[in-house]
Amino acid sequence: MTLEERKQTVAPTSPTGDSDPRERAVLVAVVRDNQDARQADEYLDELEFLAETADIRAVKRFTQRLPQPSSRIYVGPGKLEEIAAYCKEEEIDVVIFDDELSPSQTRNIEKALPCRLLDRTRLILDIFLSRAQTAYAKTQVQLANYEYMLPRLSGLWTHLERQRGGTGTRGGAGEREIETDRRIIRNRIAKLKEDLKKIDRQMAVQRSNRGALVRVALVGYTNVGKSTLMNLISKSEVFAENKLFATLDTTVRKVVFDNLPFLLSDTVGFIRKLPTELIESFKSTLDEVREADLLVHVVDISHPQFEDQIAVVKQTLQEIGAGEKPVYLVFNKVDAYTWVEKAEDDLTPPTRENLSLDDLKRSWIAQANTPCIFLSALKKLNLEKFRSDLYGMVREIHAGRYPFNNFLY
Repeated sequence: MTLEERKQTVAPTSPTGDSDPRERAVLVAVVRDNQDARQADEYLDELEFLAETADIRAVKRFTQRLPQPSSRIYVGPGKLEEIAAYCKEEEIDVVIFDDELSPSQTRNIEKALPCRLLDRTRLILDIFLSRAQTAYAKTQVQLANYEYMLPRLSGLWTHLERQRGGTGTRGGAGEREIETDRRIIRNRIAKLKEDLKKIDRQMAVQRSNRGALVRVALVGYTNVGKSTLMNLISKSEVFAENKLFATLDTTVRKVVFDNLPFLLSDTVGFIRKLPTELIESFKSTLDEVREADLLVHVVDISHPQFEDQIAVVKQTLQEIGAGEKPVYLVFNKVDAYTWVEKAEDDLTPPTRENLSLDDLKRSWIAQANTPCIFLSALKKLNLEKFRSDLYGMVREIHAGRYPFNNFLY
């Protein structure tokens, strides 16, 4: 069931009498041995934010410390019984797991639960399906969705058109429903891949027609303020919202600083455990990143795990072949940064939470291998310095490409 279908079927009030019309969910995560409790809570905070984006309200969390998730039921048998009992007693609508479940895990857990289940990948796909606007984005997300569903079929596709029948079909009237469903989805996957190849060629022509302008791409974790920054720089109206994956379609704008033009693109945000199906199906959108001359890596400095988010983005850039691009690190949301000053008698080593914004600035600026800046796109703090730095970097790339056109600046 898609996000839009769920919105139409949610009861006006919950079984407990709560007036909130959204589905009620519990979140489930396995805490690995190399994770501490605080990090596990922050990962669940992100999962809850994903649920909120999908119009689902989380009401309880279940965690269990294990070396690795159970290959059969993700958590231990006792924990699964506890989750099932709670869901039955509280009439919970959905259980959301903070990892991608294998087909066998899904089947085993479904037998134990009295309600529907989602894994992290299914939740992200639902969000993408509801937020895709252009035909290109819709085709990409539909392809990822079918590739995710194919190995997980268990009679879920009865709403799809039925078998063709007639001479030459693999089965007859007795062909099993699940085999028919698989065949239908495989055909749709093949059709979507062909559609994407056509769109890919069109997109490649569009990129080649942009001439030899310097290309700058905004990259970063989801919900760090890339679209807000894009609007300020390009004076455009790119959709920006305080939700995950507000932007799915790459937006490209021509920007002119003084007399120096360049192209600026806003790309889809990355996230921890981004489904591989989405990375693969969005490969053409990510060509904007691969073909960029400069990456502006936007970071939410107010997020408690911003360093982990930086690592996720760097890893994803490596995976798509853009790990060696020059990077300008932009620490956004300085207006929302908070820190806790250590007490004078506290002799324990300071943690990241004890560092003031000035301390962070000194530590990151000292890393001369990556130029960086601290600003607030929302409050328009330090934007002139950002524009000046970006102008200098674009001018340097342009001068290297056209050494005889330096009269432009």
